Amino acid sequence: MAVVERAKIYEGTRIPSPVPTVLHVDPTLREEGDILQVNFGPNHPSTHGVLRLIVDLNGEQVVGLEAVVGYLHTGFEKNMEQKTWWKGITYPARIDYLSFQYNELVFVLAIEKLLEVQPPEKATWMRMLLCELNRIHSHLIWLGTGALEIGAISMLWYCFRERDAVLDLFELVTGTRMHTRYFQAGGLAEDIPPGFFSECRKFVDYFPRRIDEYEAILDRQQIWLERTRGLGLLSAEDAIALGQTGPVLRASGVDWDLRKVEPYLAYDQVDFDIPVYENGDVYDRYKVRMDEMRESTRIVQQCLDGMPEGPWIVDDRKIVLPPRHELHTSMESLIHHFKLVTEGYRVPPGEVYVAVESARGELGCYVVSDGGPKPWRVKFRAPSFAALEATATCMSDALVADLIAIVGSLDTVMGEVDR
Repeated sequence: MAVVERAKIYEGTRIPSPVPTVLHVDPTLREEGDILQVNFGPNHPSTHGVLRLIVDLNGEQVVGLEAVVGYLHTGFEKNMEQKTWWKGITYPARIDYLSFQYNELVFVLAIEKLLEVQPPEKATWMRMLLCELNRIHSHLIWLGTGALEIGAISMLWYCFRERDAVLDLFELVTGTRMHTRYFQAGGLAEDIPPGFFSECRKFVDYFPRRIDEYEAILDRQQIWLERTRGLGLLSAEDAIALGQTGPVLRASGVDWDLRKVEPYLAYDQVDFDIPVYENGDVYDRYKVRMDEMRESTRIVQQCLDGMPEGPWIVDDRKIVLPPRHELHTSMESLIHHFKLVTEGYRVPPGEVYVAVESARGELGCYVVSDGGPKPWRVKFRAPSFAALEATATCMSDALVADLIAIVGSLDTVMGEVDR
């Protein structure tokens, strides 16, 4: 699209023109003012990863900004194309290491869609439960680190206290605290262990009181309010034009959540609300995430109450490992296990796109199969990358002192941006 046409599209908005992801210095200001260009990052504790921001300052005013990515490039997508479908499940969780269950889920859902496999209800509900715990985990890290960057150091310890409790639940189910590889094509890696439900109920019973405590600390703190209200403005129209999703979009007044508008798993069978705020500033993004933690707690409670009985994985020996106890007594099961793990299984040719509502917004996975044991193409739609594109718009007319709060409110994970 021509530069002139792009300029017309963004005319009358806060989106920088002609390049929406770059805030260019006004040429007249560059001639008249004393512009200082500084590098914020790529190694800085407040960039939420290895992010470089080239910032042009006119005194305390940010008059130019460009986000530079690529310092954390891992090549996850191309690596997955060199692995079997079975081994590829290990990789997505490490793309967004805070919302690891969502990345794992979306890739597994894509495989199941190509295989035309429907997992048992027990597996579906358990996936939903763990994903909502993962949403709480991600928001707790955002809240603790975001508050720390503004100066509220106590919040970090409080949030990480509850985060540790969530990770204990993951460890109880999967044996590991993060990057669990618990979701498999066809269901779950193992059945739900004894004792998990009781421990999870303890957490959801007391966690809402913890959220009340967080808000009691921050909502009456004058410094916190002055550093968040009215800053990093993003209107609903601008958010949609920039492809925003998740808390960033809902804080701008747009009621859009894939769990409601395009239900997957069993979200159409549970009751929860979608928090929406209107101002599109740092404070409203904070409020959306606080309310989302409450709603996630409600969903987890309903999953505990409505967890179905029955199998936790499909009975399909083409894609599922044989029961572990058979490996000691059956040579056929041992050979089947060996071939499935080493050679993988074949997936019918085709292409699919599956999207879920992660803690950061719409997380999509596009997969192409050529009928072989490896995916021909894997591509993720990363909500962090889209959120980072809004940085220039949110920083318009902002002071350098507000840079950290605004960038932090977008909640980007650079591992997901670079992939």
